[in-house]
Amino acid sequence: MKALPVEPTNAPVAIGSRLRAARQAQRMTIEQVADSTGLTKGFLSRVERDLTSPSVASLVTLCQVLSISVGDLFLVPKTHLTRLADAPRISLGGQGITERLLTARSERRLQVIRAVVEPHGRGEDELYAVDCEVETVHVVEGRLVLIFPNDRYELAAGDTLTFPGREPHTWVNPDGGEAVVLWTLVSAASRP
Repeated sequence: MKALPVEPTNAPVAIGSRLRAARQAQRMTIEQVADSTGLTKGFLSRVERDLTSPSVASLVTLCQVLSISVGDLFLVPKTHLTRLADAPRISLGGQGITERLLTARSERRLQVIRAVVEPHGRGEDELYAVDCEVETVHVVEGRLVLIFPNDRYELAAGDTLTFPGREPHTWVNPDGGEAVVLWTLVSAASRP
């Protein structure tokens, strides 16, 4: 079988920001990396700004010092774009609420849900808990009241409340106007 010819590209591969992020994650200064690798601070600074490319040997040494694999520098990050008009509708319960999942359905680390709550719309009659580690609610427009067993929080546009995901709660839009709310569930809630 004949191999297909592949045209090389002259587009530079930008790895500098990933090397800088790895260095900072290790809490190392450029000087410490220079001392560990035998490379100069100036050269390392130019590499991190993608102004020069390191040799393969230098790159391998850098990656060893920074505890990352060379291959990780060239991985294309997985991204997912959800346009609001295309976001799937979901229902986590309540009355007078339209919810759309803004994150990918396959995302398991977190979920972002945009909810439009009609005037006097509300959550479940009984307090309920969501199966996640952390939950946040951010009010984009309008007002929302969150009710917990021993607390009650009145949130206005711009307010954000963070609480344990398994904390029993419910909510209500106390106004005659619509509320727009972003719910974020960390360690995404399990879906049926």
